[in-house]
Parts: sequence; structure tokens; C-alpha cells
Amino acid sequence: MVGVPARTLLALCAGLLALGVLTSSCSSPSATPASTSTAAPPRAPAPALWGDMTPIVSVKELMRDMLDPASDYIFDSVSSTITKDGAVDHVPTTQADWDKLRAGAVMIAEGVYLLKVPRPFAPPGDENNSTGPDPEELSPAQITAKLEKDPVLWNAKIEALRNVGLEVLDIVKRKDVKELWDASENLDHACENCHLEFWYPGELKLLSRLDQKLRDLNGVRADRARTPGAEPKKK
Repeated sequence: MVGVPARTLLALCAGLLALGVLTSSCSSPSATPASTSTAAPPRAPAPALWGDMTPIVSVKELMRDMLDPASDYIFDSVSSTITKDGAVDHVPTTQADWDKLRAGAVMIAEGVYLLKVPRPFAPPGDENNSTGPDPEELSPAQITAKLEKDPVLWNAKIEALRNVGLEVLDIVKRKDVKELWDASENLDHACENCHLEFWYPGELKLLSRLDQKLRDLNGVRADRARTPGAEPKKK
């Protein structure tokens, strides 16, 4: 037998091995054909949103730390000062003024909806100055009972305040200073009407007595919606 060089023998073995692998691949059974079923695959469950809203603070704290400061942006945007030379009006004049006003309107319009999230009305231990023989305010328990009795009224007060926020946003777009005076007054009414209903309703009786005294004294009825400085209405 003629000797075969080791290098040649190694190359021959490698070629035979490659041929065997190729032959095995070609002769292997074909892959299982894909299913022809028209049925839709099962849908994955919809991903949960961020979860239920969990309140961090009470209604009283939310008002103090968010909604009250936001309302001040609107109240403080227009004012009138009486000087020796007459009345001087203060209104938004720069883009920064309008931007600040818009921020207040957004905080009111969006933030007031946080009052729809169930939360305590006051921090633990805070009874809303509702102690003593003639309390100034309703207790948190009394406010809760009032809300549960008429949740539609609570939502109506929320929507009234939100509408003022939307009104101011529209005014900012048009930079309409004249309407801003009315919006500031509308905000005052929306806040006060809610407070008189859910916070210190006892003042409704006081206001009624004051109105009656005005009528008895000089025939003038209180017009709480009038512009400051305007003449009161006669009865």
C-alpha cells in the first residue's frame, strides 16, 4: 500500500465528514407545515393602567396647598387701587403675567377633579374648628354625611369651579383683560357657594339676616354678584 501523506489523509477525512452532514440535512424530514387555522390567537390581557388613584392629603390640605394658591393667580391678576389721582387698574401686561395666569387656570381646571377622589376632609385630629357650643364650621364627619346624602350637589360644585378654570384658559388665549374681571368674580362665587354649602353653612343664615336688614333700612337688597363700585339694586 502506497503511503498517503498525513496532510492529504486529514483533508480527505474532513471532506467525507462534510459530505455526510450535507447528505443528512438533505434527507431529513421536512419541517411541519404551519397551521392553516384561521382562528385568532388568544388575546393577551389588557395591561392595567397606573392603578386606582390613592389620595395623599385631605380635602382641607388639597385646598390649602394647591387650589387656593392657584386661585390667587387669578384673583391677583386684576385689581384696582385708589390713589389721590384716582383709580389705577392692575392687569396682565407681559407674557410672563399671562403665563402665570394660565398656570393658575390649569391647576384649577385639572386639580379640582382631585376632589372626586374619595379622601378624608381634614387631617387626623383636625375637627375644622367645629368644637364648642357654636362651632364655626362643620366637622369632617358632618361634611362626609352631607356629601353622601347628595353627591350630585358635591359634583355640581366641582364642575362650577372647573368651568371657571376653563373660562380663564379661554381668556388667556385671547388675552381679554375685560373678561378677566368677570372671571375673577365668577371664581369668587364658585368658591364661596361651595364653602357655604359644605364648610360653613351657618353663614347662610347670617347673610340672609344682613340682606333683610338692608331691605328694612333703605329698601336696598344685597347684590352679591355686582361689580365692586357699582350701585346696589333697589327692591
